[in-house]
Amino acid sequence: MQMHGILIVKKEKGCTSHDVVAKVKRITKAKVGHTGTLDPMATGVLPLLLGEGTKLSKYLIDHDKIYESVIQLGKKTDTADGEGKVIEEKEVDKSIFNQEKIEETLKAIEGRQKQKPPIYSAIKIKGKKLYEYARKNEVVEIPEREIEIYSMQLLSYNQDEKTISFRVHCSKGTYIRSLCETVAERLQTIGYMKELNRVKVGEFTIEQSVTCLQIEEAEKEQDENFWKENLITMERFFKDKSSIRLNERQVTLFFNGVRQTREEKDDIYKIYNEKNQFIGTGVIDDSLLKRDIVLNCREVE
Repeated sequence: MQMHGILIVKKEKGCTSHDVVAKVKRITKAKVGHTGTLDPMATGVLPLLLGEGTKLSKYLIDHDKIYESVIQLGKKTDTADGEGKVIEEKEVDKSIFNQEKIEETLKAIEGRQKQKPPIYSAIKIKGKKLYEYARKNEVVEIPEREIEIYSMQLLSYNQDEKTISFRVHCSKGTYIRSLCETVAERLQTIGYMKELNRVKVGEFTIEQSVTCLQIEEAEKEQDENFWKENLITMERFFKDKSSIRLNERQVTLFFNGVRQTREEKDDIYKIYNEKNQFIGTGVIDDSLLKRDIVLNCREVE
């Protein structure tokens, strides 16, 4: 079966996003990429791009995200999560654990703002990743980035364990580890991100996700229904776009990158051949159709 599209994988705790990509690549024997990493300790939605679906990455880079996270109050770590070394401890006042107070604190953080990424991150400064500076105890100035917190919702809190659970809907580029530290600071204490689960990326939800074990079993059983149900094909991804049908000569021109005059309005279109086979997407700009993403022409003959 041809595998071109998006597969929503549920990443498990303890493995890197690269580990997941490598495993799915080994299982499917397909080209595999992803649109954004998750920390090894994080779980949840990891959209993978398979085959020609890797060309969809340009349409997925600006997606907003929804996370559910747990903050451990009273301790600060060098990595801002539970895998780091504790560098500070502080008594947590019982008055913090008041539902109204916590909800007001979370609400006050919503909106556009500047955020400083954690030192243990893969952002590059002067050609080096931040965590490379951190590991060598080198001082580097970390520039703030503009993000937006669309909403924050309190899920629960536990006074005995000194934890707060919340859900956040945020823009691309938001670091939840930094956000957890901000919440703790606003509550007049310190804290780190104890748990993180990504439940939504753009339109992709945790309910759509499959595990690596399910993928492995589907391949072993040659279960085509699994792929029909779970692989978001390129055609399905552009389901809301109009279509254009090209004759044999026009298809050849399309594959060769030749622009063709069209009467349709400027937009992205699904492109089909005379056999009604989906062959890719095209963009009409100023009455000219140019190819955008194309499938391997040998696969649609």
